Amino acid sequence: MPNGLQNKVIFQQVAELLQNARQQVLRTVNSTMTITYFEIGRIIVEEEQNGKDRAEYGKQLLKGLSQQLTKEFGKGFSIDVLERIRKFYLIYSKSATLLRILEIKNSATLSRNSEEKISQTSSAEFEKLDYETLSSFFKLSFSHYVFLMRIDDEKERRFYKIEAEKHNWSVRELKRQYDTALYTRLALSRDKEGILKLSEQGQIIEKPKDIIKDPYILEFLGLPELYQYSESQLEEEIINKLEQFLLELGHGFTFVARQERISFDDKHFRIDLVFYNRILRCFVLIDLKIGELKHQDLGQMQMYVNYYDREMRLEEENKTIGIVLCQNKSEAVVKYTLPENNEQIFASKYKTVLPSVEALKELLESNKM
Repeated sequence: MPNGLQNKVIFQQVAELLQNARQQVLRTVNSTMTITYFEIGRIIVEEEQNGKDRAEYGKQLLKGLSQQLTKEFGKGFSIDVLERIRKFYLIYSKSATLLRILEIKNSATLSRNSEEKISQTSSAEFEKLDYETLSSFFKLSFSHYVFLMRIDDEKERRFYKIEAEKHNWSVRELKRQYDTALYTRLALSRDKEGILKLSEQGQIIEKPKDIIKDPYILEFLGLPELYQYSESQLEEEIINKLEQFLLELGHGFTFVARQERISFDDKHFRIDLVFYNRILRCFVLIDLKIGELKHQDLGQMQMYVNYYDREMRLEEENKTIGIVLCQNKSEAVVKYTLPENNEQIFASKYKTVLPSVEALKELLESNKM
């Protein structure tokens, strides 16, 4: 009989297998339903195109189809739902990514078969090819796509789709990332080529600057904008909402410590928050500042980073990154305090209340200057 420790290990292994299986089943169900809605949308659009008066014919088609489907399958097929399904097909049937996948699939098929063999291929085999293609493209639930369809800019829409797939965002998480203008915040620090990569590959982290946002949106802390709070209160709220804070920080972050004490020459200092980024393979130190950023704050962070690089960093790890989060900052102070080739120390604003769209745009524009 295995002992208690072995029992625990076996349980964890079996539990992980079952959890993975459930997630895979859920993903398969979501993908199947999404593909089904895509095909329903295709049928609706193709039928509309056969109508003489598209607008009027389309209305009657959706009304009749809604009544029949509701009678056969129950709720969930209102005219509004069918309109969304139709729009879903119209948007994603024109997706450059999907068309590229289809082209690659078809090219592979052509290279494996002669024209004679292709002419003999059954329609069922082509349908299977289409299903495989669609399932490799539609990996989210239909609810995700309903939200994504609200985004007019195709590049931005592709970015959020990729990120939601990579990080298993719920619809709620997807909405929150969109509401806090994640794409725009990341795009600000990139050139045209970098912005194009965002829309085709999502956020790719290759250098320290890739993980930096300005501003960071911390509305989940529940601290009113005009509320007088201390740096320790701000830190306490972040620790209480650590999961949400990690989501806002971005990919690859793990929490290491708070109020990390470092000492030398009988002097003691405390770093507010210490994280590790698994992608960049380096420590990330964060200091929280209330009010305007001072040049001394950047100097202090430089000292923390130097200490970690010389005393804590392993030989195979990359250089430490330091981020000073402040309520406000002068770009000139940052520019002339830090060296021109700086790739380790960063200063970013934070907001504890989600700004309006107009205020956020104004804030982002001011950060460009």
